[in-house]
Amino acid sequence: MENLYNILGVAPNASAEEIKKAYRMLAMRHHPDRSTHDNAEARFNAIKTAYEVLSDPKQRAAYNQSLNNRIILDPEHEARALWHALFERCGIALPHDA
Repeated sequence: MENLYNILGVAPNASAEEIKKAYRMLAMRHHPDRSTHDNAEARFNAIKTAYEVLSDPKQRAAYNQSLNNRIILDPEHEARALWHALFERCGIALPHDA
């Protein structure tokens, strides 16, 4: 499962207002009725799910706890995913590594 903060392109300490702003921007960009990309619907659903979890304080606390308890098996992959999420938030598509 992709990190919900990466999906929205926000930091784990982002405020509720920052999360809402990121959600609205990404939802407009990736909405299936507005986007011509093949995976627009899947991306929109991931954005919607991330917002639903992170906008609810109880669900966000539970999610943060699960993040803190996980073991990162591949730190290089984790860093690369964060890097790609940052550029994607800025509208820049990076080639995915194999």
